[in-house]
Amino acid sequence: MTTGWTWGYDRYDPEREPLVEALCSLGNGRFATRGSAPECTAGGPHYPGTYLAGCYDRVASVVAGERVENEDLVNLPNWTLLRYRCLPDDGPAGDWLTPDAGELRHFDVRLDLRAGVLTRRLFFEDARGRGLRVSHVRVVHMGDSGLAAQSTLFRAYGWSGSVEVQSVLDGAVTNAGVERYRHLEGRHLIDHRAGFQPEGVAWLSCRTVDPGMRVAMAVRTVTHPVRRAREAATPAGTVQTYQLPIASRRSAMVVKTLALHTSTDRPAADPLSTAVDAIARAPAFPRLVSTHKAAWQRVWEQGELHVPGEAGRILRLHVFHLLQTLSPNTAGLDVGVPARGLHGEAYRGHVFWDELFVLPYLDLHFPEVARALLMYRHRRLPAARSAARLAGQQGAMYPWQSASSGREETQTLHLNPRSGRWLVDHSRLQRHVGSAVAYNVWRYAQATGDRGFLHSAGAEILLEVARYWAGAARFDPELGRYRIRGVVGPDEFHDTYPDATTAGIDDNAYTNATAAWVLARGLDLLGELPETRRSELSEQLPLDDGELARWEDVSRRLYVPFHQGVVSQFDGFGELAELDWEAYRARYGDIRRLDRILEAEGDTVNRYQASKQADTLMLGYLFRSEELYGLFGRLGYALDDEVWRATVSYYLRRTSHGSTLSSLVHGWVLARQMGADAWRYCEEALLADAADVQGGTTGEGIHLGAMAGTVDLVERGITGLETGPEGLRVAPVPLAEIPRFTFTLCVGRHRGVRLRILPGRLAIRVPASPEGPLAVVLPGDRRVTVAPGQERWFRL
Repeated sequence: MTTGWTWGYDRYDPEREPLVEALCSLGNGRFATRGSAPECTAGGPHYPGTYLAGCYDRVASVVAGERVENEDLVNLPNWTLLRYRCLPDDGPAGDWLTPDAGELRHFDVRLDLRAGVLTRRLFFEDARGRGLRVSHVRVVHMGDSGLAAQSTLFRAYGWSGSVEVQSVLDGAVTNAGVERYRHLEGRHLIDHRAGFQPEGVAWLSCRTVDPGMRVAMAVRTVTHPVRRAREAATPAGTVQTYQLPIASRRSAMVVKTLALHTSTDRPAADPLSTAVDAIARAPAFPRLVSTHKAAWQRVWEQGELHVPGEAGRILRLHVFHLLQTLSPNTAGLDVGVPARGLHGEAYRGHVFWDELFVLPYLDLHFPEVARALLMYRHRRLPAARSAARLAGQQGAMYPWQSASSGREETQTLHLNPRSGRWLVDHSRLQRHVGSAVAYNVWRYAQATGDRGFLHSAGAEILLEVARYWAGAARFDPELGRYRIRGVVGPDEFHDTYPDATTAGIDDNAYTNATAAWVLARGLDLLGELPETRRSELSEQLPLDDGELARWEDVSRRLYVPFHQGVVSQFDGFGELAELDWEAYRARYGDIRRLDRILEAEGDTVNRYQASKQADTLMLGYLFRSEELYGLFGRLGYALDDEVWRATVSYYLRRTSHGSTLSSLVHGWVLARQMGADAWRYCEEALLADAADVQGGTTGEGIHLGAMAGTVDLVERGITGLETGPEGLRVAPVPLAEIPRFTFTLCVGRHRGVRLRILPGRLAIRVPASPEGPLAVVLPGDRRVTVAPGQERWFRL
């Protein structure tokens, strides 16, 4: 249930609990805690989890007789655990209560998106009519990124006695939040030490196995009425037990406040002493909540998006989770964009290409955070260079999955849950991730005007990726063109040709076209670099005239296959068999993961013209039509509205949408074309996590790229908005289901520019500043300016 700024659930459903836990997670850009019931440890539908950005650990497992290594985002000790039971004066002690208890009569969860506050309310009643109301309130502090807190209030109805409460700091946790990973080693925390300090403080320290990050938690438990605890250390944690008197008019309260620190914090210090000192200074719960709310207010002012109706409420939830994963606190960290947020363990917390969908929002609202995420890629440029050299290439080859070091973290085997078989995984052949990194560098600089970054770290990234593509492309004299062979495209279903003995497919249109774009931008960048900077770069990246001539040649003669008048997803795609889509839908219903269905039948999706997600159509997501047509024109191909519309129609009929990103991209492309089915895909993208359309995946972690992408669909897709050296360009397309909306953005040095879109009208307000007027380009190439302190309305 959703109303206004509140996201909520008003009944307990064990099957839905993983979804509730993920969507009710709280975070501050440094760490996040799942919205799990404090009463519950891991098991059944419950999975408490706390995840710290960038905290990975590498362990080995034996899978299908092979030793494999995986680097996982680590599930940290559970600081929220709070057990309780009733000790009535007139009877025996009750059982420990949880939402699964038969005495549960009422259950209500409320997530306040404006304030970042999670409230859980439960009411238990036994056979004799004795009731206990329990209210939990939790925050993960947005202002002080090392603090979190949880308050629990107990009220008795029809009885008196006491409530026995155990405040637990539980370090005996593993990574077990994803069913298909449970064959893998999940123990990542070792060397536990635990103890107590005065004033109700318990502490726990441990470290990860490899590379050995030290983690320390200090938890202060305060009760009202005040009671001393019975304290006991366990092999991997602490237990503080209280007996709190309670009666019909006398409530009891327990407040747990957490301080979390690690050996990677800056400035460097002992994590345990730092955590203990921080918890001693932490304010009381009311003050903590008020400063937390104030911090969230500042974040919302910078990141606001107001859309009326149900779509607006879901979009607000998406912005909320994006900002909990990547907030201003993230700007000081060395972390990337975790594809599933800090909300669960799916994809092992790895960094894929999802920043392609996330950075546009951050470019417009939080450019400092966007820059920091690009610096994560720059710091891992040496690893990308090493990967290229191992592949016999120059330049930089970024991995499909990255984590702490920048080495390739993509699994070599993956489990098909439908067949139970472990299969060889070729997804590391998705070389297009390098183009995504380079694209993000260029677009960030265009959106923010940060030429300093583009000419320094950004130049190193983009030019090294261009160098890789120039070497990876091989000239085919029969075609008279360059080819890129043995890759996997965004589709992911197709990782080899039918009956082939080697992995990969050839000339993926998306891979080749974006490689050509990177090479062209690399040449442009070299042309604009100041001479002093070119001299500096030449020492670490020597580029002679012969190599640059090859860049120019490859950027104009890369091969892009066509068939039946449409762009081919890859060379030979049009020769594959057609799938009987209706038969498979009739037999299985949900065929999003068609690859798993066919493999379980002894078949392979490699035989069919069937895509998991948008692949060729990704080009329509990245580039405006005139850019895309210009890119193909540079390559010597005629691409126009007619051919592109035919291409869109062709792949719409052959895509299973096995990724949440797929409906987003299709919705974006159709919205820009004002296609009749645009809203159907946009709506599916909106509901992907809110309704868990993929049947259980959201509980393993949100889909951050899809969430951010739906916001970007409104802010850039529908508006046709671009920011660049000439200012702000707006070219809206009508989408009847979202006719009006408002958001603020950064345009170069202008901060807090507000756009209001209404049917046929546009308002732009520029805050008072010394930056001068804002240049705006409207449809029809109308050029206007808006002065600081002014709001102007325009007809569209």
